[in-house]
Amino acid sequence: MAPPRRDRGPELSQTASLRDVIARHGLAPRKSLGQHFLLDEAICARIAAAAGDLTGRHVLEVGPGPGGLTRALLARPLASLLACELDTRAIAALAELAEPRLTVLHQDALKLDAVAALEAPRQIVANLPYNVGTPLLIGWLRQAGAFERLTLMFQQEVAERICAAPDTEHYGRLAVLSQWLCRCTVMLHLPPGAFFPPPRVHSAVVGLVPHAEQPPPALLAAMERLTAAAFGQRRKMLRGSLKALGGADALLESCAIAPERRAETLSIAEFDRLARALLEREP
Repeated sequence: MAPPRRDRGPELSQTASLRDVIARHGLAPRKSLGQHFLLDEAICARIAAAAGDLTGRHVLEVGPGPGGLTRALLARPLASLLACELDTRAIAALAELAEPRLTVLHQDALKLDAVAALEAPRQIVANLPYNVGTPLLIGWLRQAGAFERLTLMFQQEVAERICAAPDTEHYGRLAVLSQWLCRCTVMLHLPPGAFFPPPRVHSAVVGLVPHAEQPPPALLAAMERLTAAAFGQRRKMLRGSLKALGGADALLESCAIAPERRAETLSIAEFDRLARALLEREP
């Protein structure tokens, strides 16, 4: 008779422990908060490991829920962990960890200035609530240079939109902004069954490493205006979609981009040229 697998004990113990936490604090996942909890110790450890060496890092986690990923992060040699949680029930559950490196903040993450809240070197590692993942990312991208790395879980479709290549189905404004500011990589794929409750879609962890050189605020603002216009009417040719910016034909000609092209065919480098040209012509 084969001996029992010795590696299953901790995993089962962790799962049971987190389910006990959920039961004690009435933490039934709420659809209104986009909650899908990770209870598997091995998966939480893989996400924490995907963030790389956390020695001495100050880390933000958003939406920790019952604390599965929180525990995995605290098992690594980080300097501090700030867990931002909106759900009052989870605040009480996280208090049970009583770890000196952990600070639990009861706040809406959309209203949190992560740069001001964390010392450098900063990272964000989070299983993001589905309903606010994209706006949170856009806000962090505007401060990308202040972060060493972001390791974030999204719905798989959002992950594909972040990492999409030009002239593909998912390529759009999110891909341009993300890849212009960061090196973006899909690191893990997770099926619905990895979560409680299982969502209707697959999920993926994306690693975003900000480029060493970041654009000044004025150029970033120009890129945001440019991509909003270009992809706001993506079926139109650029001469039409960029018309609202004024002088679309002249702008495109200055960057040697044919006005008959559409936004989804432009590379990140071409968007960069257009944003710089747009900024140069503004008073």
